[in-house]
Amino acid sequence: MRLLYISVARTKRTRTWVPFGISNLRHLLIWMIGFLLCFQAIAQTTRLERVFANRELRTCIWPESYSISYRNSKTRQLSGIDIAITQDLARELGVRLRFVDSNVTQLHESLELDLCDIATHATGNNEERQARLLFSQPYLKSGLFAVTLKNKEGLQNWESLDQPGRVIAVAAGTIMESVMSKSLKKARLLRVQPPGTREQEILSGRADAFMTDYAYSLRMIELTDWATVIQAPSHMAATEYVYAFAKGDSSLQIRVDVFLSLIKKDGRLLQYARANNLEPIVLLK
Repeated sequence: MRLLYISVARTKRTRTWVPFGISNLRHLLIWMIGFLLCFQAIAQTTRLERVFANRELRTCIWPESYSISYRNSKTRQLSGIDIAITQDLARELGVRLRFVDSNVTQLHESLELDLCDIATHATGNNEERQARLLFSQPYLKSGLFAVTLKNKEGLQNWESLDQPGRVIAVAAGTIMESVMSKSLKKARLLRVQPPGTREQEILSGRADAFMTDYAYSLRMIELTDWATVIQAPSHMAATEYVYAFAKGDSSLQIRVDVFLSLIKKDGRLLQYARANNLEPIVLLK
């Protein structure tokens, strides 16, 4: 039998020897092995398995994204194509749905810090984001649109945007920032950070126009009486919109892709697009 030395108290200079036999060591080793196996099992649980285990799908939304994941400021009700799709997805998975407010600038942080399982606010697909995130198959595709004041002097077409003295605003972190930083040659690019808004920059006169996509241009036409929209020429590249996931585990991404393929075939995606006036940009193949 071994003896285990234990110092009982620093104030006393006595030493106590406690019997610590082979059986005790065996129990300790068994406990440690069990703990490690349990920890390993938790670490190896996939994202999809955790969704099922928690019986909850956490989805990040951008409440300002009109026709996508928009929260009405008066009623506080959510609407949009992504709200309808994720509600349907949660029903098919048999889990609760919890919406987590986020935005474009918080996209990477929200997913990488595990604040949500999936980002469903029509994330634009580009190489920079592909380096950090996983994406679903695309389900929308939009070109660029410029929003400016009605009857803005000298600003009536796309060619009049990129001129000396012009200021073109974009929301920081969006696809529009990436595209316009490369395409503008003469005008100045203004990157708008929250809580500032592109609309404020136009109405204050600090910017001449701001860039957005098809869905947000609908918001400006339908909810304001001062805005007009200029569509980019067809030769400018359009952006595919996807759902985003944190890297490292593709289980939920694969399951969402299966679901998107299904609703494209059975007509539900087209139905949701029509209900939110997005039929011109929906991708059904």
